[in-house]
Amino acid sequence: MPIKSRNKLANPTKASAGLIRVAGIQMASSPQLASNLTEAERLISLAAGQGAKIVVLPEYFCMMGAKESDKVQIREKPNDGPIQRFLARMALEYEIWLIGGTVPLVSNFPNKVRNSCLVYNDKGVQVARYDKIHLFGLDLGTEHYHEENTIEAGDTVVVVNTPYGKIGLSICYDLRFPELYRAMGEVDIIVIPSAFTETTGKAHWESLIRARAIENLCYVIAPAQGGYHLSGRETHGNSMIVDPWGVILDRLPRGSGVVIANINREYQASLRNSLPALKHRTIKPFK
Repeated sequence: MPIKSRNKLANPTKASAGLIRVAGIQMASSPQLASNLTEAERLISLAAGQGAKIVVLPEYFCMMGAKESDKVQIREKPNDGPIQRFLARMALEYEIWLIGGTVPLVSNFPNKVRNSCLVYNDKGVQVARYDKIHLFGLDLGTEHYHEENTIEAGDTVVVVNTPYGKIGLSICYDLRFPELYRAMGEVDIIVIPSAFTETTGKAHWESLIRARAIENLCYVIAPAQGGYHLSGRETHGNSMIVDPWGVILDRLPRGSGVVIANINREYQASLRNSLPALKHRTIKPFK
């Protein structure tokens, strides 16, 4: 599948100098949409109350169904539906840039969704959408996951310009494909809302998150699902924020809560000047 690139401009105003407070939200979402939105609002309020200007929700924050096809039942048309209205209201009410984990949107197939990461500015306006490109598949022991059965893959790399820098959007399984992040160019922040399984998460999650931060010399905000779900699935949690040197600034092992940290753009620039690895790349992608 050919992959396209897009920079989504949002008419950003210049952010004030200094540190930028950012947050990632961890949940253990249920099959009940209403209760998940209530919990998400509680955690968004908590993050905003601690000064976060960018807040990122986890993958499937609105629902972890009893079965994989449950998300098809709550899919929404673009810019229409209770989940999207919720995200717009939260961004406006708390005056934050809100990255809405993933929302199930209509696809070209009646039995599938687009697993979409939506970005809202502090006026409550949706300014970017990224549809998950890499679909998770696992057959290991008693665990079997085949996202292609219920999700239609996206094909577009998305970077959104914000007052706080360029943010590259990705989702969960995308984490295993470093070429996606190279295709973003020099971004300041990468977000990776996720629902990693406990099996794969305990083996690889931290290593992959820190690798993406180090190799791109950027901050990574990785909010995740963390706990047991009614489907029988166990998610790994360990939501974290990592700096461009691979240092974990904050981490939450399990359960609902918030990770929060400061992003220092001057520190990031100094690292890129001291170790200009991004400018030393010589191997170009195959056509």
